[in-house]
Amino acid sequence: MSGFVWGGFFTSALTAFLLFHGFSSSQQVPKFSFLRNATDAPMVSYYDYIIVGGGTAGCPLAATLSENYKVLMLERGGSPYGNPNITNLSAFGAALSDLSASSPSQRFVSEDGVINSRARVLGGGSCLNAGFYTRASSDYVRRAGWEKRLVKESYEWVERVVAFEPPMGEWQSAVRDGLIEAGVKPNNGFTYDHLYGTKVGGTIFDHHGHRHTAADLLSYANPSNLDVLLYASAHSIIFRPLGEERPKAHGVVFEDSKGIKHRAYLKYGPKSEIIISAGCLGSPQLLMLSGLGPAQHLKAHNITVVLDHPMVGQRVSDNPMNAVFVPSPVPVELSLIEVVGITQNGTYIEAASGENFGGGPSTRDFGMFSPKIGQLSTVPPKQRTAEAIAKATEAMKALNQAAFRGGFILEKIMGPISSGHLELRTRDPNDNPSVTFNYFKEPTDLHRCVAGINLIRRIIDSKSFSRFRYNNVSVATLLNMTASAPINLLPKHENLTRSPEQYCRDTVMTIWHYHGGCQTGAVVDRDYRVLGVDSLRVVDGSTFHDSPGTNPQATVMMLGRYMGVRILRERLTVRHQK
Repeated sequence: MSGFVWGGFFTSALTAFLLFHGFSSSQQVPKFSFLRNATDAPMVSYYDYIIVGGGTAGCPLAATLSENYKVLMLERGGSPYGNPNITNLSAFGAALSDLSASSPSQRFVSEDGVINSRARVLGGGSCLNAGFYTRASSDYVRRAGWEKRLVKESYEWVERVVAFEPPMGEWQSAVRDGLIEAGVKPNNGFTYDHLYGTKVGGTIFDHHGHRHTAADLLSYANPSNLDVLLYASAHSIIFRPLGEERPKAHGVVFEDSKGIKHRAYLKYGPKSEIIISAGCLGSPQLLMLSGLGPAQHLKAHNITVVLDHPMVGQRVSDNPMNAVFVPSPVPVELSLIEVVGITQNGTYIEAASGENFGGGPSTRDFGMFSPKIGQLSTVPPKQRTAEAIAKATEAMKALNQAAFRGGFILEKIMGPISSGHLELRTRDPNDNPSVTFNYFKEPTDLHRCVAGINLIRRIIDSKSFSRFRYNNVSVATLLNMTASAPINLLPKHENLTRSPEQYCRDTVMTIWHYHGGCQTGAVVDRDYRVLGVDSLRVVDGSTFHDSPGTNPQATVMMLGRYMGVRILRERLTVRHQK
C-alpha cells in the first residue's frame, strides 16, 4: 500500500480504538440523595471534612469519612450517570474526543507535544480510562510505607463494587499466548496481583459492557453525612492566620456554574481537615493558587505567598506509551486492556482490539483524531478550512473496511525515571496549567521502551498470533505505518525501523498515567499532610513517586479508602485519649 493509505489505515484504526462502536444496553443509575448542583449550595457552610475533587481517590475517601463525620465533596464536573459515552465500553473514546465545555474530559497538550486529557466528572479518570484493574506490587506497598493488611482490605473493599474478570476472547488470548511464547513467563492466569510474567487482569467493565467507576463507591457512604456538589470549581484554600505563625487551612472558596462564589469552612476542632484530591494537575494547581508553591512563581502571578513551597508542581511524570497497530485478516472481538505482560526489564505489554472499529462509513467520526474536532484542530486556523476538514473526512471514509479491523499491542515502561514540572499559566482554576513531562529524558526509560518494542515484534511474529496478522506485511512495515500517523505533535523521521530509539521518541503517546507534583517527602509527609501547614492533606496520584503496578486506578481508589480508614482511626484515638 502507499504511504498515504498505510498512514490513513493506522490513523483510522487508532481513532476507532478510541471510539468503539459495538454493544450497549441500559444500566441502572444509582439514586444518590446527596448529589446536588453547586448552584443550590448555601453561600456559607460548615463541615468536619472538605474534599476538593470527586475523582478516583476523592469518592472512596468521602464515602469512608462520611461513616462518622459530616463531609462536603466539591467536584468541578457533572455526574457520569446517564452518559452513554462514559457508561458503555462500546463508546470508549467518545468522551476523550469531546472538546465541548461540558465534556467529562478536558484536553491539554503537554509542552512535550503529546495530547492528553484530565477528568472533569464525578468519578474522575475511572470514567474515561480503558478500565484495566490491577493492584500495586508488594514492593511498591512496602516503599510507600503502607500497612499491608489495611491495603489488602482496602483493595477488597473497592473490588466488591467495581472490579470484574474480563471475558477473554480469541484475540486477547492470542496476545497472551504470544507473550508466553516470547518468554514472558510464567502464565499467572487471572489475578489482580502484580506478578512477573503474563496475566489476565481485572476490568471495571462488567459482563454487559458497562463501566463501574469510583463514583459507584459512594454507595458505601452514609447519605445523611455527605454532600456532593457538582459543577463546583474550587478557587482557593482559605488559611489563618496570615503572618509569621504556622498557617492553618480553614475553608475553601468555590464557584458554581453561574459564577457565584461560595465559602465552605471547617467546623471548630483540631481534627477537622481539608483534603485535596484533584489529581496530578489539579492538586498542585490549587495549592499554588492558594499561595503554597515556589515563591517567585507565585509572585509572578500576583498571588500572595502563604508559604514558599518550592517542590509543589515538581517531579511530574507521565508513563510514555508506544503502540503498534496490527491489521487483522479475520474479525476480532471488541476488547480493551485485559492481558498484561510484566517483564523483568521494566516494560509492560498490553493490548486492545475491535471488530469494525468505527462502524460503517456513514457513522465514522474518528474520535479524538477526527478531522472535525481532533488532530486537525492543532493545525493553524488559516489552514483549518471547512474544505480541508471535509476532504480529510471523505478520505478517511473512503478507506477499505479492513482498515478498521485489528488491534493494538502497546508497551508502557515502569516508573518512569524521567520527570518534569507543572506551572500556572493563569490564575483561573479552570485553565490548564503548563505541564512538561520530559519523556525519555533519562536513558534508562528509552532503553526500556526499545526492549518493549522488540518484545512486541516477537509477539507479532509468534505462532500463537499468526492468525491475526497478514503474512505479506512485515513488522517493519507495521512500525513505519504506525509512525506515519499523526498521533502527537512531534516532528517525524523516515524509516524508523533503523532506529528503535527514534521510533520511541517519535511515536510517544500518553497512557493517562501521569502522577507527581505533590510527592510524599517533598510536599506531603507519609500521612499525606502538607508540610508546613496544618489541617490540609493531599490524597491522590499527585503524591506518587512512580506509577503503581501496570495501571494506577486500582491503587488510587484503594488509597482513598485506606486514608479514610486511617483518618477515622486517628480521630478515634484522640477521642479515647481524652
